[in-house]
Amino acid sequence: MKLTGNTILVTGGGSGIGRGLAEAFHKLGNKVIVAGRRKANLADVVRANPGIDSVELDVSNPESIASVSKKLITKYPKFNVLLNNAGIMLLDDVSKPIDDNLLTSQFETNLFGTVRMTSAFIEHLKTQKSGTVLNVSSVLGFVPMAFAALYSATKAGIHAYSMSLRYMLKGTSVEVQEIAPPWVQTDLLNSNEEPRAMPLKPFIEQTIEALRTSDREVLVEIAKPYRANPGVYEAAFFHQLNDSFAQR
Repeated sequence: MKLTGNTILVTGGGSGIGRGLAEAFHKLGNKVIVAGRRKANLADVVRANPGIDSVELDVSNPESIASVSKKLITKYPKFNVLLNNAGIMLLDDVSKPIDDNLLTSQFETNLFGTVRMTSAFIEHLKTQKSGTVLNVSSVLGFVPMAFAALYSATKAGIHAYSMSLRYMLKGTSVEVQEIAPPWVQTDLLNSNEEPRAMPLKPFIEQTIEALRTSDREVLVEIAKPYRANPGVYEAAFFHQLNDSFAQR
């Protein structure tokens, strides 16, 4: 994607990867709007980055998406980049009965939210000279974390959806790129100080560099083995990864 001169909406932009990417895009000269549910987080981003705008949005709520999308299209007619980043991660044990709230909350936010947001803006994006949908999945969409099976399933779903969306948009002005992060030091699972996770700053820097290319899948270096794993013999890496979590 082109990295300057865009008007970009970042869901889940109040913290973590969303905030990091929003601030990086802002520094590159784009008009950035951060969206999320937590007012205080959004206000902090705006205060720290004069020129960034914010909007309250709950991507798990279809009515919120419908209302906010109409307002944003009117207010920002040059809006041309949608970054679907909002997501939640909850640990689970699928060998036991699953609480339905644990199931539906993650699918409503991570997967359905991505689909609904794209659906709300896709016709507008097609009118732009150059449009982009950036979907944030995860390496866990390729090598699931058994202790977060539902989260991993939503991210695998985002990958499949992104591939299909890209195919169906052939011949339009809209491109689709998928960002598949590794474990990153963010609020997700209280990982801000987690030594096994990738620090946020280099992740953002490497992701921006990767976005300069025409790659359909945006991967930092340590994410590439996960992406390369799916195949006939994928179980070995899967068991190795999950055994390491179980032991700790």
